[in-house]
Amino acid sequence: MSGGVPRRSSRVRQIVRGPRPESVPALVGRACALVGLLDVAAGVFPRFRHSRMHTVAEVLPGSFGPFAAALSLSAGILLLLLAHGLKRSKRRAWRAAVVLLPAGAVAQFGYRHSIVGALISVALLVPLLVHRDQFAALPDPRSRWRALANFVLMGAGSLGLGLVIVSVHSNRLIGDPSLADRLTHVLYGLFGFEGPVAYQGNTSWTVAFSLGALGWITAVTTIYLAFRPEHPAARLTEEDESRLRALLAKHGRRDSLGHFALRRDKAVVFSPSGKAAVTYRVVSGVMLASGDPIGDVEAWPGAIERFMDEAKAHSWTPAVMGCSETGGEVWTRETGLDALELGDEAVVDVADFSLAGRAMRNVRQMVKRIERAGYETRVRRVGDLGEAELARIRQAAEDWRGTDTERGFSMALGRVGDAADGDCLIATAHKTDEVPGEYGDLKAILHFVPWGTDGASLDLMRRDRSADPGMNELLIVAALQAAPKFGIARVSLNFAMFRSALARGEKIGAGPVLRAWRGLLVFLSRWFQIESLYKFNAKFQPRWEPRFVVYRASGDLPRIGFAAMQAEGFVNLALPLPRFLRRRTSAARACAHTVAERDVRAA
Repeated sequence: MSGGVPRRSSRVRQIVRGPRPESVPALVGRACALVGLLDVAAGVFPRFRHSRMHTVAEVLPGSFGPFAAALSLSAGILLLLLAHGLKRSKRRAWRAAVVLLPAGAVAQFGYRHSIVGALISVALLVPLLVHRDQFAALPDPRSRWRALANFVLMGAGSLGLGLVIVSVHSNRLIGDPSLADRLTHVLYGLFGFEGPVAYQGNTSWTVAFSLGALGWITAVTTIYLAFRPEHPAARLTEEDESRLRALLAKHGRRDSLGHFALRRDKAVVFSPSGKAAVTYRVVSGVMLASGDPIGDVEAWPGAIERFMDEAKAHSWTPAVMGCSETGGEVWTRETGLDALELGDEAVVDVADFSLAGRAMRNVRQMVKRIERAGYETRVRRVGDLGEAELARIRQAAEDWRGTDTERGFSMALGRVGDAADGDCLIATAHKTDEVPGEYGDLKAILHFVPWGTDGASLDLMRRDRSADPGMNELLIVAALQAAPKFGIARVSLNFAMFRSALARGEKIGAGPVLRAWRGLLVFLSRWFQIESLYKFNAKFQPRWEPRFVVYRASGDLPRIGFAAMQAEGFVNLALPLPRFLRRRTSAARACAHTVAERDVRAA
């Protein structure tokens, strides 16, 4: 390996270590969650307060009486909300817990004269104060959309929990209220009004106070999130993008995913020398980088150190998706993280590509059939296309997407036809013998980003659903055949996740474990295109380059996997805009883009 990075082995291996001891924030967060669950149970279920758990329930923030039940429920929910922040060492969660626990202790002693109950709160408060220096993590990027999400989630949770509260006092109910009556009672109670359900004795007050507490917590947390200072998610600034482009101009040949660092929904940290950088996005508390660091390999450790410092400052979980073998070795050496092979990238050497031979027969026959059907292809640089054609291609790419969410993160640029991406390649398929439609004779699009000066990486594939099958094969072949005139010697195609497991699992002699693993991957391919991408890439007889995921601990892998699925667009937790608003927004952006480019040209 060149560039001063010693090579240790032919594969990045997972480093085996003993279990890491739990930190004080993690222990305090678990204790906070446990006490919160007990508080909620004591406030909701009357039998809990008079069962064998009576001795435990007796020392919780509330145990008997209408007000005590509401107090117990409120304290429990707030502690549950704070538990995750405490486990992540968040400073604001620590401040809230330091205020909440003494308030609970005062309520215990003042309302119920329970010394033991007050001591429980104090016992949890002591480690918070003693280890306050371990709760210094900065807040996550946020926006006021969190307030809407909180209102929806807390409102749904309050409705469900309120229905439980209304129903658990069955022996005190007067009459037999229907489910609709109980839901009405919950809705009224959340706003502090009496509903249609009646109880004997003081139970009506217990239920009313508990429902009122749920409504109060939902309102307070939503108001807090709506009016707190907004810190939107980081975006790539013009200066950052300019510096990254300068690094790619010198070192972009090293990694086929390098150009994807220019996604504008990523943030970036640079090494102290400015000769290397790591781009990332924060998703659900995971600081997710993709590909190798950008720039000089000798400066990678400095950028990686800055990345890890940023993760530590915010208590984010560090992870890297799709780094190369070289990148995996540097990451594991510099940080002590582990690496695991995730899949393989298909790379075609243009000089070796040919449609001749038995192995390429299926692709050759498909391409010939489509060409006889009247399709023609064009492969051009983005900078060589006119604005009107680019606008039509951008609109077609959006409308042909097939999903409401733009997918891709580690191997997707997230835009097509931008003025700054003039060196990207666009391969288009056209059918001129038909009546022009909304997008003229355009039928399919492939977009490639630069991989240094002599390579290209496939970014997106889009096609008109009414076009003949095989458009992607046609355009890949066209791009590979046209590559030499653009000085391109290698083309990176799609990434095939778990490719080696799929390939080995179908061979003779594969063991039962490997066959079972392959069977599971084939089953999951119904939703995630695991096997189909592998088989599609294999058509072009590529060489396979392994890609790795870098992570801190095995217990983080499910969380990292979920964050990666969110980043790639397979899981969308945001509330989508209606279709007509999305179309209007995209049109407005395209118009703004055209105006901005016209102003630049005029200047």
